[in-house]
Amino acid sequence: MLPLQGITVIAVEQAVAAPFCSSRLADAGAHVVKVERPEGDFARGYDAAAKGQSSYFVWLNRGKDSVVIDLATKEGRQQLEQLIAGADVLLQNLKPGSMDKLGFSLQRLTTDYPALICCTISGYGDDGPYADRKAYDLLIQAESGLASITGGPDGPSRVGVSIVDVATGATAHAAILEALIGRGRSGKGADIRISMFDVMADWLTVPLLNAEAGNPPKRMGLAHPSIAPYGVFRSKDGKDILISIQSEREWKKLCAEVLDQPDLPNDLRFSNMVERVRNRALTDQTVGDSFATLTRDELLKRLSDSDIAFAEVNSMADLAVHPHLRRIEVDTPNGVVSYPAPAAISVGDPRHYGAVPGIGERPDTSKDRT
Repeated sequence: MLPLQGITVIAVEQAVAAPFCSSRLADAGAHVVKVERPEGDFARGYDAAAKGQSSYFVWLNRGKDSVVIDLATKEGRQQLEQLIAGADVLLQNLKPGSMDKLGFSLQRLTTDYPALICCTISGYGDDGPYADRKAYDLLIQAESGLASITGGPDGPSRVGVSIVDVATGATAHAAILEALIGRGRSGKGADIRISMFDVMADWLTVPLLNAEAGNPPKRMGLAHPSIAPYGVFRSKDGKDILISIQSEREWKKLCAEVLDQPDLPNDLRFSNMVERVRNRALTDQTVGDSFATLTRDELLKRLSDSDIAFAEVNSMADLAVHPHLRRIEVDTPNGVVSYPAPAAISVGDPRHYGAVPGIGERPDTSKDRT
């Protein structure tokens, strides 16, 4: 029996943040009913990379039932009310105020359904000057300051995945699980509010505290602001390898066993971490020059034999054939799609991942495809 079997989740959701959360609840056995507008979640049209379907939608909507409801109609609102009345969790990330205008204010819902767990995702929360602003992943990356510490010296950059949405969805997932545990003890539901801005601000605590202490983070690409050598160096055959030297012991092993320069740590410019960071350009040049004399395979063997921390700077093509990539296969309206497996492994309890629904596809048709 799956941990959330018997739990019903109504997800009035779109895009990424809420669907990420509800997909994890569905993976754990919850019955997730995804409420879609007649034209469907707009994330269905983001791209066509998964057998002609949106990669976002296929990734984040497995195991759910799709119910089409036109909330602009009285009948649609009555239908949603009936769904909520039988639910354990209501998850929604519509534009702020939308649910209130439709007659589904949190104040009413928590009064009428005291055991209901409500989780509301917004951009900036309920109060403050930006509460009514539209908020999307990249907008919050910029507004929170994340983009200012991402990228290289030439300018700020976005993180290459929807990190704000995913972080917010993961935060909502954890909060809902906490609320379910709490309800099991008290019988009371919960009113959870999560803003994307708050999630990113929390994750940015370390760079914020450093900035407030007078040490604002610099954009350094794949380098590290306080450790050297810690960055990317290119092999003789043009392969990029990232190394991380965390201690003086590792530095000495790198010099002796990889760079073939055992006396290098005796040079005062490289004698400790502070000096190597102060002379970063020379440190990196010295390491880079040595790396450039060896092939990728030679470097990987030396680094591995010396127990030096390293990684290759891989592409998505490299990830596709990576020896550590675990995959799952998920049924979709256009056929089976294979993509990376969820990270958590329940030992001895392998998970089955439900199908991705077409618009308005209900439990019976969903089960026919599994």
